[in-house]
Amino acid sequence: MKTVKSFPRKVIETPNLFIPLPDGTRLAARVWMPKDADKNPVPVILEYLPYRKRDGTIVRDALTHPYLAGHGYACVRVDMRGNGDSDGLMWDEYSEQELQDAEDVIAWLVQQPWSTGRVGMMGISWGGFNGLQVAARQPKGLDAVVTLCSTDDRYSDDIHFKGGCLLSENLGWSATMFGYSSRPPDPAIVGQRWREMWLERLNNEPLLAIDWLEHPHRDAYWKRGSVCEDIGAIKAAVLAVGGWNDAYTNAVPRLVSTIKSPVKGIIGPWAHKYPHFAVPEPRIGFLQESLRWWNRWLKEQATGVEKDPAFRTYIMDMQSPGANVSHISGRWVSDSKWPSANLQTRRLHLNNKGLSSVREPKRKQTLTSPQHTGADSGEYCIIWMGPEFPGDQRQDDSGSLTFDGEALQKDFDLVGAPTLTLQFSVDQPVAHVAVRLNSIWPNGEVSRLTYAVANLTHLHSNSSHEHPQALEPGKTYTVKIQLDDVAYRVPKGHRLRVSISTSYWPLIWPAPTPVELTVHTGASFIDIPTRLKVRGEKAPTFAAPETAAPVKLITVDKPWNKREVTIDQATGERRLTIEDDFGRNTIAEHSLTTWGRGRETYRILPNDPLSARQECHWSMETARGDWVVRTETYSSMTASKTHWHITGRLEAYEGNTQILVRTWDKKIKRRLL
Repeated sequence: MKTVKSFPRKVIETPNLFIPLPDGTRLAARVWMPKDADKNPVPVILEYLPYRKRDGTIVRDALTHPYLAGHGYACVRVDMRGNGDSDGLMWDEYSEQELQDAEDVIAWLVQQPWSTGRVGMMGISWGGFNGLQVAARQPKGLDAVVTLCSTDDRYSDDIHFKGGCLLSENLGWSATMFGYSSRPPDPAIVGQRWREMWLERLNNEPLLAIDWLEHPHRDAYWKRGSVCEDIGAIKAAVLAVGGWNDAYTNAVPRLVSTIKSPVKGIIGPWAHKYPHFAVPEPRIGFLQESLRWWNRWLKEQATGVEKDPAFRTYIMDMQSPGANVSHISGRWVSDSKWPSANLQTRRLHLNNKGLSSVREPKRKQTLTSPQHTGADSGEYCIIWMGPEFPGDQRQDDSGSLTFDGEALQKDFDLVGAPTLTLQFSVDQPVAHVAVRLNSIWPNGEVSRLTYAVANLTHLHSNSSHEHPQALEPGKTYTVKIQLDDVAYRVPKGHRLRVSISTSYWPLIWPAPTPVELTVHTGASFIDIPTRLKVRGEKAPTFAAPETAAPVKLITVDKPWNKREVTIDQATGERRLTIEDDFGRNTIAEHSLTTWGRGRETYRILPNDPLSARQECHWSMETARGDWVVRTETYSSMTASKTHWHITGRLEAYEGNTQILVRTWDKKIKRRLL
């Protein structure tokens, strides 16, 4: 990663600028722009987040925004209402207030003397979501979007539900925002109002998991902000970027295939990070690539982006399974559509003795998985310090029905979304399945290629995520389960394995009672998309990654993390503990010192789904000299057969003095989950 020290235009920075909204609220912004922008106006690139420009995203902002500003843009990094140094309160993600505020910010930016009146939105994750959502509202001046690690569907493809199953990340992300949003504004920016603003936030902060869990099906709550509901409303040009090791692997193919305005997609091997500093490597020159997009759609320059392939994707080489992955070898390919035009589908039947291209007579195999099956699933969204990637799948396979194929006679490229047609019956009205397509190494190691989880009440005839129906015990059903999109080169000598389990803890919450699943072999099969090589095919190329100069941090305490699985020999309880300490650092430019630590604990007994328990605890501290403030936030979740039970606790401290305590205790009815 190359640090660029000089740019075509000299950059000036405004550490804080308050943007007035029509209702009198002021949003805090950090701005980088060419020094001569008042005489030679420039287009604006907006990044709009709740993550605090002053400290939360300062490291990545320093790498990114000055670089783009130096190439002729005003980069405006705005704290949402109720976060960082901005006024007001935040009640939920992607609220009507959030999106209206964004429109008002854009309207203000369009009118500034240093602005040409043309605006782009850029962002990853939350910022990627709201870039698409705001574009669908078509505010005047918004002409282009670069969206990374985001989605078009808030119900089916976010951190709340997957395949109709409740993700543990629903509470996990709520707990993260519980800690993030509890922090005060900086007195150096807002003055003596800081304490009043902080207390107002603390006294009104929601425990978001409660609201999310009260909407277990795809109702109007989730449809709002899901741009797939009216994808044609997006008129801005969209560059969609993702990573195969991110939680949002499926969004880029859908976005590029459905958006009607100019759109292109790039998918690398990355987890949930910007590609110019992402892991796993290799990284790409994302900032140069985004400049090509901005220059075309905000400056009308002929950069050739219209001629780029619709999809530029990285086909990963197999790597030995392990929870730490820093680099994945592979190659880039181009395709005009998804799935690839150079595609061949390989159908393998789930027969009584394994996977085969030939269908054998119908048989039945039954399974009730141990509740801790899924311990090697890795993190749902790989975002912190790790180890978070899926581990060796042999332990999870021991609690699954497995169907193995013969050793491959030659390499093949798995590119796209495998689809399992599953004929089954169950003995309970609510049942989940986890389906994994694995690759067995010659030495016996097992890597997960891709997977899906499915709440079967959402999939059978006349059912959906909006109107699930209880299953009839003993009845035979046939459903199609689409696994996540992926791109892997599977080597000669490996064997494919389909693994099916009735639990996948802690990635998803278990069904309320143990489930006996009967798979009808001979009648079930998987279709595997295989991309064929094209003679003379030229790989797309990217420039080497470049960034602006990094922010200067003074490390007081180094970061560390651990991921630990323990077994209680007396009860058999499995306990997973994840702890990420982000270190204590002082930001040299304004002397703010920050520290944070997140802790997650998951527990379950092998034979009792109602023993599942999830606990989260975040500590967040902000200090400068004698001024030290800290919050401790706690969240937990358990379940009975009929209800979820969520508790929360918020403690706030000035120095060592506790100034506030709030608690939550809520039971929410389970509905086919």
